[in-house]
Amino acid sequence: MAYKEKDTKKWSAQWFETTAKGEKKKRRKRGFETKREALEYERQKKLNSSRSMDMKLSEFMEVYFEDKQNELKDRTMKNKRYMMEQHIIPYFGEQMLSEITASQIIQWQNEMQTKGFSESYLRMIQNQLTSLFTHASRIYDLHTNPCKKVKRMGNSDSRSLDFWTTEEYQRFIQTIEPGTRYYLIFEILFWTGCRIGELLAICYGDINFKEKTVSITKTYYRRNKTDYITAPKTESSNRIVTMPDFLVEELKAYTDKMYELKAEERIFMVTDRAVQKKMKQKADKLNLKHIRVHDLRHSHIAFLIEKGTQSLIISKRVGHDSVTTTMNIYGHLYPDKQRQLADMLNAEATGEMQNNVVDMGAEVRFRKAGGW
Repeated sequence: MAYKEKDTKKWSAQWFETTAKGEKKKRRKRGFETKREALEYERQKKLNSSRSMDMKLSEFMEVYFEDKQNELKDRTMKNKRYMMEQHIIPYFGEQMLSEITASQIIQWQNEMQTKGFSESYLRMIQNQLTSLFTHASRIYDLHTNPCKKVKRMGNSDSRSLDFWTTEEYQRFIQTIEPGTRYYLIFEILFWTGCRIGELLAICYGDINFKEKTVSITKTYYRRNKTDYITAPKTESSNRIVTMPDFLVEELKAYTDKMYELKAEERIFMVTDRAVQKKMKQKADKLNLKHIRVHDLRHSHIAFLIEKGTQSLIISKRVGHDSVTTTMNIYGHLYPDKQRQLADMLNAEATGEMQNNVVDMGAEVRFRKAGGW
């Protein structure tokens, strides 16, 4: 119950919460200018405590992030919250979660599709709304999930992947002095397919020059002028990547020049933003098409596909959850194998027929010679 403080003349909100042990604890928050503000704060806290589905979608979004705080990475939380606040809360934020209908979601989709977003971004926005309702249904027994009744907008099959061919990359890398920091950064990104965060987290101890491998076990990012090292994007992102001989030699020559480099020290003390800036500067001078640093990963995978590398090998090398992930993203880059399959079957059948003809001819000659 809200009450007015005698000393400050301001209002305080008061409510009870149940702890993980089932105990009731009184909570209080002071400093509200009006009784209405205090009561509204109380109401939200009581709803959050009981996890009732008779709450606004904007309120449930906070419940969702509270529940997911130990499951999702900080950057993932930030990106999801941004998309929800930009594209979902303005439409459904003030509506009761339990009252949002499938028809309203269709109307929302129709409006989203007029904003000029790419198909893949539309799918990402859709996934955020779906994740809220899925969580409400699975964990808090929301009686119906309207997202299940409508077709998802957008398309996760990104057929407009940007990447450089090996010729384009060679034009680019020739503008950077061999052996320098950025030269090594771009070489590793293009020839291993690792993510930029994974690359920037590599320490000297992660490199095995004898086995010609690098261990990917963490990722780096910078936020609010603070550096963070966390676990990789997914469990399957933990992997050991083999390197070609020339890359091992380049990396060995680079690290040998670093004075008393310790095993736990990062090799490349820069940010992803600095790498992107350098890449854009060089590409602009060459009039190369604009791609992101992350697209060097796509470039590596496209190169492997062009060389006929099996999708399973690619999936393991780049740390995808499964071959399905690889094929969903890059499947359209694979050449059409149907004609090759038909040619193979035709060659096999033709060869078998020729063998049969040879065998029959030999049998006839054998019989004429008095055999059997």
